[in-house]
Amino acid sequence: MLPNYLTVLVYLIVGIVIGGALLAVGFLLGPKRSNPTKAQPYECGFEPFEDARMKFEVRYYLVAILFILFDLEITFLFPWAVALGRIGWPGFSAMMLFLLVLIVGFFYEWGKGGLEWE
Repeated sequence: MLPNYLTVLVYLIVGIVIGGALLAVGFLLGPKRSNPTKAQPYECGFEPFEDARMKFEVRYYLVAILFILFDLEITFLFPWAVALGRIGWPGFSAMMLFLLVLIVGFFYEWGKGGLEWE
């Protein structure tokens, strides 16, 4: 059973070693000049008017989640379109069901006013 997972284990170890080495080199060779201006949060070129840890509205998170959801939908559509000739009608109907669920969710969110930004 070990030979089946040996390549995954080697890949994981190599990835951890390379990642750790790059972080260590950046930490050791990177500049360490700090001043209070660099520590301030940057807000479009003017002085910050509130604390950087202020709370955001829930709408911001809803719009972000919707963006990620529809972005991932597109990533599922590309491989499906490439393999459509091989998967036939069952694959086509499964994707149409997937898109129907997403469209129903989109219209639900639209009806609830989740896409309104005031």
